[in-house]
Amino acid sequence: MRLLIVEDEPEAARLLADGLREMAYAVDVAYDGVTAIEKAYCNSYDLIILDLMLPGKDGYAVCRELRATGNTLPVLMLTAQDQVDKKIRGLDSGADDYLTKPFDLGELGARVRALLRRGPALRDPILRVADLELDTRRRSARRAGRAIELTAKEYALLEFLVRQHGQVVGRAEISEHVWDERFDPFSKVIEVYIQRLRRKVDSGGTVPLIHTRRGEGYLLDDRGDADA
Repeated sequence: MRLLIVEDEPEAARLLADGLREMAYAVDVAYDGVTAIEKAYCNSYDLIILDLMLPGKDGYAVCRELRATGNTLPVLMLTAQDQVDKKIRGLDSGADDYLTKPFDLGELGARVRALLRRGPALRDPILRVADLELDTRRRSARRAGRAIELTAKEYALLEFLVRQHGQVVGRAEISEHVWDERFDPFSKVIEVYIQRLRRKVDSGGTVPLIHTRRGEGYLLDDRGDADA
C-alpha cells in the first residue's frame, strides 16, 4: 500500500513517514498543497494523510479539488484544531476521517487500516488464497496453520500479491504500490524479495503460490501453474 503524507513541518512529516514505513507502507511526502495535488495526479496512491494548515493551498482546498475531479482516494485529515466546526468543514470538503493533533501513532495506523478496508462493502481484514491467510490488522501471515515470519517489506509485497490474486503484476506496478518514489524500479530488489517470499511461503512441500511470468511480471495463484 502506498500513502501520500501532506505535511508542511519537515520533522513532523519525517516522524509520520518513518512510523508508517515501519508498518510496511510505502510513503511519499509533499510539503504544500500544490505539490500534493500534482503527486496525487501523477502517482497511484491508496490513501492520503492530509494536514489542514498548508502553504499555497490548505487541506480544505486540496480535498475539494481532488473530489471535484472525481478522485475517490481515501483522505485522512490532520489538524491541531479541535473545534467541531473545523471537523465538519473538513468532512464536508471530502475528507473520510479526521484526527486531531497530537495523536498516538498506533491510533493513526488503526485509522489508516480502517480506511483502506473500505470499499463498496467493508472488506474482511483476513485475506485468504488457498491455505495462505493474511491478517491485515495484525499484519501477519500463516500457511496451512504455520506462522510465516516476515519483515515489514516482505509482508507489504505479499499483501499486494494476494490482493492482486490471479493477476500478473509487473515491476512498475509493484514498485508503485510497495515502494515509494525514491525506489529505482530497474534495481534487482524486487527479484530478491520475490525469492525471499518463495522460500518462506512456498517451502515445506506445499503447492507453489508465487509464480514468475517471464517478460511480464509475477502473480500469486493457487491453481498450481508452472512458471513460464
